[in-house]
Amino acid sequence: MLVRIVKMSFELSKTDLFLENFHKNKHHIKNFEGCKLLELNRDINNPSIFFTYSYWETEEHLNTYKNSDLFNEVWKNTKIYFNAKPEAWSVTKVESLN
Repeated sequence: MLVRIVKMSFELSKTDLFLENFHKNKHHIKNFEGCKLLELNRDINNPSIFFTYSYWETEEHLNTYKNSDLFNEVWKNTKIYFNAKPEAWSVTKVESLN
C-alpha cells in the first residue's frame, strides 16, 4: 500500500473555489482503479493550507491516475489557485495503531 501526501497552499480568497473543485471530483478520484482511500485535511493554524492523503494499491495505480485525463483536469483546475509550490511525498505505511 502506497500513501500519497500532497501539501497545497492557496490564496485564502481562492480556497472556496479549490474546495468546490475537490468536492466535484472527489468521488471520481476515490473510485479510480487502485485508490483505496482519499482524505482532505486543512491546517488548523493556516486555513489556506490543505493536505490530501490518498492510499493506492501500488505505485503503478498511482502513476496510472497521474497520467489520466481525470488527474489532468483536476490538477489544471487546482494549480491556478496556488500561492506556493505544492509538495508531494509517496510513502509506505510502516505501522498503524487504532
